[in-house]
Amino acid sequence: MSSTITYTVSGMSCGHCEKSISEEVSALPGVIEVSADAGAGTVTISSDSPLDENAVRAAVDEAGYELVGPAA
Repeated sequence: MSSTITYTVSGMSCGHCEKSISEEVSALPGVIEVSADAGAGTVTISSDSPLDENAVRAAVDEAGYELVGPAA
């Protein structure tokens, strides 16, 4: 069963930011698709199973940004 969740990310301001986050999050096991949006300050992740938020947080941190939490 696939799952899609959107998180708020702080620090994104451009396409390079979006690409960095997408690359790191895409490397997580089970991730099918990643869409980062600097304008909205969000990253939407589709996966084939629920993802551990701590793993997502670590991937976003590795890209140099901060995962604030699930988008409202």
